[in-house]
Amino acid sequence: MKKVISIVEDEKDLNELVKRYLEKEGYEVHSYLTFDEAALHTGDEDVHLWILDIMLGDKSGFDLIEEIRRINPYIPVIFMSARDKEFDRIIGLEKGSDDYITKPFSPKELVLRVNNIIRRSYRDGDSRIEVDGYMVDETKRATFDRDGAQIDLTTKEFELLMLFAKNRGTAFSREQILEKVWEVNYFGSDRVVDDTLRRLRKKMPNLAIHTIYGFGYRLG
Repeated sequence: MKKVISIVEDEKDLNELVKRYLEKEGYEVHSYLTFDEAALHTGDEDVHLWILDIMLGDKSGFDLIEEIRRINPYIPVIFMSARDKEFDRIIGLEKGSDDYITKPFSPKELVLRVNNIIRRSYRDGDSRIEVDGYMVDETKRATFDRDGAQIDLTTKEFELLMLFAKNRGTAFSREQILEKVWEVNYFGSDRVVDDTLRRLRKKMPNLAIHTIYGFGYRLG
């Protein structure tokens, strides 16, 4: 079954260009030109990834990702923007985006980033692991407490959890965490690691993630 990607970009020519490249790659693509048009579809269950322009008239992709995350905390999101500012990158990542690409960009580069995120986010098979009393389903990207209630995690919170869960007892520096979770496309302060971990600890207080002062963090 084809993976479905939704694009929100108010530049019609760029919207069409990206759409054509993704369709050539084998994806089914839904494209929207306005915030309001896209907002009507944030609850669509068949979408596997969103690509959002930051500037959307008097609204923004930052507003739209909040609507998307409220309904589906796990779906991957890529921001694209003409503003190459570290502040925008940090805000986007803190809001749970998976990547950020600056215009003008090569459509082929965007396709490669999409492929990497899709491959990482949707693996075949079923893999459930227990972590400090929580049940984590890696395939469905879902996390549950000991009572079976689902815990809503953003994409980066989930990937940070999986990094520690698969490497219990291993200490990671902030720089290593950035490289493994945010990968080489991240350009910004490593405080995003601390902020994401703080939110993860708040949502999953029984996680035995220890702070190694002056270095980083370790599970167990």
